[in-house]
Amino acid sequence: MPSAYELDRDGLAALLADQPAYRSHQVWRGLHEGLRRPAEMTDLPPALRRRLEEALPPALDEVTRSVSGDGRTLKWLWGLPDGARVETVLMHYRDRSTVCVSSQAGCAMGCSFCATGQGGFTRQLSSGEIVEQVVAAGRVARLGGRRLTNVVFMGMGEPLANYDRVWGAVTRIHADLGLSARHLTISTVGVVPGIRRLAGEDLPVNLAVSLHAARDELRDRLVPLNRRYPLGALIAACRHYLVAKGRRLSFEWALIDGVNDTDTDADELAGIARPLGAHVNLIPLNPTPGYPSVGTPPQRVASFAGRLRDAGVNATVRRNRGTDIDAACGQLATRVAGPTVPRGRPAGPAPARHGGGG
Repeated sequence: MPSAYELDRDGLAALLADQPAYRSHQVWRGLHEGLRRPAEMTDLPPALRRRLEEALPPALDEVTRSVSGDGRTLKWLWGLPDGARVETVLMHYRDRSTVCVSSQAGCAMGCSFCATGQGGFTRQLSSGEIVEQVVAAGRVARLGGRRLTNVVFMGMGEPLANYDRVWGAVTRIHADLGLSARHLTISTVGVVPGIRRLAGEDLPVNLAVSLHAARDELRDRLVPLNRRYPLGALIAACRHYLVAKGRRLSFEWALIDGVNDTDTDADELAGIARPLGAHVNLIPLNPTPGYPSVGTPPQRVASFAGRLRDAGVNATVRRNRGTDIDAACGQLATRVAGPTVPRGRPAGPAPARHGGGG
């Protein structure tokens, strides 16, 4: 049985072949523009609502939901029909609301400091499972009087290792959920063929590269994929993307105490970022149980950022959002054990549990 967002327009039309032709368009808009479950589509006859509610169940079954102490970060752990689990994080800022979605259940990249990588790879997510994460976050944002403005593919998994399904989700998020391509960001640890393929697509999405080290010796240890696509190849692919799309490139850099936060690291990073005009996002490492190192202390973070800026690099220090609710990728899935909750619960609002936990 297909889930609510698994069918494309033709598939939905086939499901509603016994209905007037306009019904499939009406239901499609309800699912995507209205962010509604079939039971909530009051413009449909009650019998049809009941039929669609049964025929189009949600793929995402809420296992647990956690809200940060300040109420601005919300994290879901979802169970999928085959037992796989993925995470989604909704973050509210003063001027925007951003959802961070997963593209795979688990991850095969094996980055040493990442909780998802420590858990291994389960399977690819479908386009529908990715889109449904955005819809779930959009529903909660709307019920809180806000509008979902940004989508970042920075959750569990390597998006460019699931290219076709991720791009299928991107095109639907853009065309049917109505988010501008300039508000969509795809992150990668350095899948060079994927970056080059992305450069040929029509939509000018943003590219974020999880760099974390600016010399091959260190990056080989932190990001094993670097052994296959070393920095020279990665930088060349980034330059190709910039020329093709004209979009700002960003580098993500998880600051790890005593590992990649020295003055030398900052200078090496500046040597890569400045010629590309790349923006650098500095993120003090969220602690994970399987990695002994900790994030760089605040004073050193400030010094590192200052050295980049003095070298002419635009650098931003990101606040750790949701540390009290295990908001680093993979942390909640690693910590929460036990069976999933019964299926059929809609992805609507839940009472906030301030103080975190899950």
